[in-house]
Order: sequence, then structure tokens, then C-alpha cells
Amino acid sequence: MTTIEPNDVSAILNVASWSYSLKIALKYENGRVMKPDAKAVIGARKKAAFRTTSFRAKLPSHFTFDFVDGFLPTSPAAGVDLFYPAPYYSFWNTLAISDVRKAHTWLRDLLARDGPYDGVMCFSQGCSLIASFCLYHQAETPLQPLPFKTAIFICGGVPLQVLEDLGIEVSQEAWDMNTKSAQALAEQASTEAILKSGLDRWGNDNGSVVDETELDLKNVFGINFEGIPERLRIKIPTVHIYGNKDPRCPASLQLVHFSSPELRKTYDHGGGHDVPRKTEVSESIANLVEWTASVAGVEASVENSR
Repeated sequence: MTTIEPNDVSAILNVASWSYSLKIALKYENGRVMKPDAKAVIGARKKAAFRTTSFRAKLPSHFTFDFVDGFLPTSPAAGVDLFYPAPYYSFWNTLAISDVRKAHTWLRDLLARDGPYDGVMCFSQGCSLIASFCLYHQAETPLQPLPFKTAIFICGGVPLQVLEDLGIEVSQEAWDMNTKSAQALAEQASTEAILKSGLDRWGNDNGSVVDETELDLKNVFGINFEGIPERLRIKIPTVHIYGNKDPRCPASLQLVHFSSPELRKTYDHGGGHDVPRKTEVSESIANLVEWTASVAGVEASVENSR
């Protein structure tokens, strides 16, 4: 493995596809960070590299990026085939727990083979992969450290099927929100919506998106977080980036509350289910990436103090 100097970030790994997943791995000091993406985009390496250019350009030169594809051939996510030809990849093609756990095995093998990684950055389905991996790790091997030190989540949440499998009560309200928001995303991200409305397709009419600081912990879009055991909290520094016009924003805000309050930062980029390339957004995301590098060792001291 390449020797790097302190504070060097030497690899951001993109693991899947962009439209529903974007993966990047960062390396600080003696490790790296991986970023999984959403479902179904062309060789994710090419697409993710393009879509992250704007904020990667704001980072110091010692931050370098690696991009890799997902492992399952799949159909394209809504609107993806308008811009990118096949092949398309995903982490799973169903949300059966057995398929999710197979993806975890693939991820664990990847981390062991290509790591160590200091952190992961993920988009959409990539967030589902990393968040579910973290929660199962906390539930099953709480005394072992995660194989990465930080996580940056962009426009994604935790599958409700995973929460139920972990013994967390999922209300009908949460299931209804999940179905409605997934349908809205499919419609707003579709080729027809892109051709008709462009960026204006990201409406804000779902009526359920609010500032995360205003949420009642007893009912975060159908999940009671006052009843979540501490062992199912993600106990590494996390960043949560979402857009208030994203139909799936409620899922992003649910994921926020699975992270330790003292070790998380949130950022609303103001857009939809995407990463806007505005200067202000790019600078903010770059600053958050640098923040994760600066706190890459914090979780160890927090964990040892409990």
C-alpha cells in the first residue's frame, strides 16, 4: 500500500452507479474512505467522477479519488439511460434481507482487499448499503470497530425492511411515506420529467419535508427514535447531505437520527435527488469532506469513554 503523510487523503472510492448510487472512498492519514452510489448507472467510475468534479476541485491537492463499479448488473434507474449507456450496476435487485446481507459480504471483502479506508461517501442506494452495514455491525459486533472511521451520506436512507429485521418498530405511516416518496422520485427523475422540466422537475409539493431540527423524535416520518436502543446508533462521525426538494428527503432525515448527535453534521443543498453543481454547494460539500478528515480519529475517544 502506498505510504502517505499525516492528513493525506489518498483515495475516494466510488463503488456503484450514480442515479441511485455514487461511491467514493477517501483516505486520510493511514486509511481511506469509500463512497457507494445508487442503483444503475454506466460504469459508475465514469459517471461518479464527472458528477463529483465540482466539489472535488475545491479540495486540497492531496485528496485523491478512486472509483469502482457495483457488482450486480441491473436495469437503469429512472432517467439514467437518457445520459449514460449500459452497462448499469446495483448493490441488490431486491430488498430481501438475504440480498442486503450479500451486499454486505461483498462490501466487507472489498474493504479487506482494498482498504483500510478512513471513511465512506455514498449517494442514494449507496447510503442504504453503508447505513445498513453500520447498523448490523452495531447490533452483531458492537465491540469491534467499523472498518472505516467516517461516513458521508448524500440523498439516502435506511431500508425499512432492515429496520424491521433489527427489531425496530416501523409504523404504517413510515411505510406509506416510503411508498409515496419512492413513486414521486421515479416520476420526477424520469426521462419524461427531465425533457419536460429539467431542474424544475424537483418540486417541493410532497408536504412532508421539514427542517430536521423541527422534527419530533417520537415521530420522524413514522419512526419513534426515542425507542431506538443506543446500540443501534452509528457511532462514528457522519455528514448527512440532502435536498429539501428531494421526494426521498424524509428517508435522509430518518438516517440523520441513527447517527450520534455529537458526531454528525447536516447540510441541505436545496435541490432534489442529486448533487447540485453550484459553487456554494460545492464549497460546502468540500468543507464537510475536510471536516471528516479532521475528525477521523474522534470516534475512538468517544467510544472508549462510554
